[in-house]
Amino acid sequence: MVKSVEAKGESIEAAVANALAQLGKERDDVTVEVLEKGKNGFFGIGAQPAVVRVSYETSPADTAIDFLEGLLTRFGVEAQVECSVCPEEESIRLNLVGQNMGSVIGRRGDTLDAIQYLTNIVANKNEEKRWHLVLDTENYRAKRQATLERLAVNTAQKALRYKRSMALEPMNPQERRIIHSALQDYEGVSTHSVGVEPNRKVIVVPEGARENRGGGRPNKGGRGRQDQ
Repeated sequence: MVKSVEAKGESIEAAVANALAQLGKERDDVTVEVLEKGKNGFFGIGAQPAVVRVSYETSPADTAIDFLEGLLTRFGVEAQVECSVCPEEESIRLNLVGQNMGSVIGRRGDTLDAIQYLTNIVANKNEEKRWHLVLDTENYRAKRQATLERLAVNTAQKALRYKRSMALEPMNPQERRIIHSALQDYEGVSTHSVGVEPNRKVIVVPEGARENRGGGRPNKGGRGRQDQ
């Protein structure tokens, strides 16, 4: 994606400097197109400013950062955006650093997930290949994963103890995949997902259980179905 700005100045050099200040870029990072060379006039009479268009190619990471910074400013959230890019995996990881980020995380990460979803759309707009973007703050993703993995094991233990299927609360696709992965090699149980978004949930089924709460057919061998 190309980002550009037009700027004026007493000279072409001054106009370019004004544009670079607006973009926060260095001269070697941009392309300059002179729209008006400008005129000095006679003792200032009839003088016209120089006008230039300065542009540069933005990366998906740049686009994501610009979008996030604008969104945070609009909602009055003071935070810095840290970014790491892995070209080999076509992935972008963004981390928000600030005080009291609970409002950004939301209930069980709902707000953070919504912001991540929007940022993904903006970052991948007009891109030939799709980049996988993860948004995090206060190490929430790792903490949530650990919580879900403990929940998965506890639920599997209950399913085996009571010899019946156990249904977890509705979760988004990413969290369901964590549950499936946590129990993939757990002996004696299998997992599958049932329902329609946003109420789709994971069922943990012990071997030989007659009851399969929530419907659907479990996967054998302790392997959960790849969630969508």
